[in-house]
Amino acid sequence: MEQFRLPKIPMPTLTLPQSIQDVLKEAEEKLAHRPKLLQLFKNTFPNTLETTTKLMDDGTTFVITGDIPAMWLRDSVEQVMHYVPFSKNDPELQRVLSGLIKRHMNYIHIDPYANAFNESANDWHWNTDDETDMSPWVWERKFEIDSLCFSIRLAYAYWKETGLTDVFDSGFKAAMLKIVELFKTEQYHFERSPYRFTRDNGIPEDSLRNNGLGMPVNYTGMVWSGFRSSDDACDFHYNIPGNMFAVVALRHMQEFAEWIFRDMTLLADLKKLEAEIDHGIKLYGIYRHPEFGPIYAYETDGFGNYCLMDDAGTPGLMSIPYLGYVTADDPIYQNTRRFALSKENPFYFEGKMAKGIGSPHTPANYIWHMALSMQGITASSAEEKLEMIAMLESTDADTGFMHEGFHADDPKVFTRSWFAWSNSLFSQLVYKAMKEGIL
Repeated sequence: MEQFRLPKIPMPTLTLPQSIQDVLKEAEEKLAHRPKLLQLFKNTFPNTLETTTKLMDDGTTFVITGDIPAMWLRDSVEQVMHYVPFSKNDPELQRVLSGLIKRHMNYIHIDPYANAFNESANDWHWNTDDETDMSPWVWERKFEIDSLCFSIRLAYAYWKETGLTDVFDSGFKAAMLKIVELFKTEQYHFERSPYRFTRDNGIPEDSLRNNGLGMPVNYTGMVWSGFRSSDDACDFHYNIPGNMFAVVALRHMQEFAEWIFRDMTLLADLKKLEAEIDHGIKLYGIYRHPEFGPIYAYETDGFGNYCLMDDAGTPGLMSIPYLGYVTADDPIYQNTRRFALSKENPFYFEGKMAKGIGSPHTPANYIWHMALSMQGITASSAEEKLEMIAMLESTDADTGFMHEGFHADDPKVFTRSWFAWSNSLFSQLVYKAMKEGIL
């Protein structure tokens, strides 16, 4: 069984937009008293633009994830989200962001079930023998509900920041309709879905059981998802953070329908779908924990079975307020957060050098830098934010960059030295703390 993974492909170096250069100058002044943190920020904040971004001749933007030469819908958005607040008066940055939105819409038209795409129809794939309906454009076809939500997240943030509507053409609206129809189909996965996925590589988390259909589910109103944001298969296929993200995406699409496309029929349809998914979350997605009280489950099947854990990837339970589903002071979220940061979460680890959330995607006792960054971003207190920044600063293994997972006892043992999403999320936390004046 061949796994097709190419060596690193150097991307064209972009001249940093002026607004991004200005942020780096600001950091040199405000972080001068912390030279290592300053250097980390100067490395990580522009990393996506400097190493993973390519402006295409058709006006779109292609963003690889880092050490893999493909573009994940989810990763590419999170790689650039920290740039959006600086885009209002910067045409160069607008070109990067609007081009990425346009490319997302193109990809959704090609295959709304795929999670990662090629730069061209070159027929490169993560695994050459996946049993699913592949396309030459598709690098990997793991259906993850969050992928589509991230596409909407970027478009909404870009619109709200710049006020520009150039990306909202007929192709964008058609892509929206594809998303809505897919969500409706996957509310009834076993009855209506054409999607199947198996990968015979000996890794159970890489394949869906039951001949590629996944394990049985009950109707809940929520949307079925094959895989998590870690690209690992779901245990129970209603992923709660993913469905929360779908609710937020549908709310964003309602604003598009009402204020941009002036389509009241679509608006009503979006509201109905949002209500169905949200009702399912509230009815099936809350678990009464004997220690923490009511918490949001990570997954359920609608039959009363729950997966109680949190994963370092976004969307996860820690990132619920970051996604915009509820605020950080929501009582159930607070209970859930305490659970996620306890040993009741099977992927929470404590070691000599760090403590935090890891993932079944990496070995036991590996904590993810992204999880620490997200914990800081969603923290209510300055003390917790500073604790996370200090932990991140001390676990870079003197590489000057963030990684995927690192061993809790020895940060020099880590996975993925070039992982742009992790760099972006870290720099987002540092800039947030810098603007709050707590550093």
